[in-house]
Amino acid sequence: MSERTYNVLFLCTGNSARSILPEGILRQDGEGRFQAYSAGSQPKGSVNPLALKVLGAHGYPTHGYRSKSWDEYAEPHAPVMDFVITVCDSAAGEACPLWPGHPSIVHWSIDDPAAVSGSDEDREQAFGRAFQVLKTRISTFVHLPLASLDQFTMGTRPRAIGHTEGAGTVSEDGTPRG
Repeated sequence: MSERTYNVLFLCTGNSARSILPEGILRQDGEGRFQAYSAGSQPKGSVNPLALKVLGAHGYPTHGYRSKSWDEYAEPHAPVMDFVITVCDSAAGEACPLWPGHPSIVHWSIDDPAAVSGSDEDREQAFGRAFQVLKTRISTFVHLPLASLDQFTMGTRPRAIGHTEGAGTVSEDGTPRG
């Protein structure tokens, strides 16, 4: 019997950096178990090159990304999401579309690396920090025992990951360990 594949949508306002990073990480790290997507409430229209540079530097694919509206995933023909994860505070505070399938909606606050000013090195380091936080959270997320979780648990455990810095493992019952 094959395991179910879960659809995960990462949201941010511009869909150019913070939502692109976890899409790339989960595409690879959750392969076969998760299908990753990203979108924004006010998409910038292009992906930040530093997001792609950091993904590539960590061995993740850098192709197939585009900045797009979250409206694409509220359409009748869109994949039905199991999880919608906002990664920026402004997107978390916006009125989201009604998602088909009633997914678990959680928020993982991530500082905006694209908002960092300074040298190219400073900006790239900011993207690296965002990548590391997201990588840790996604590592915890992909190890949750999703097949045995009820709808309530699906909402609370992924939410707890967003509040657990440095959590890289989970206990046997799916509780994040720090």
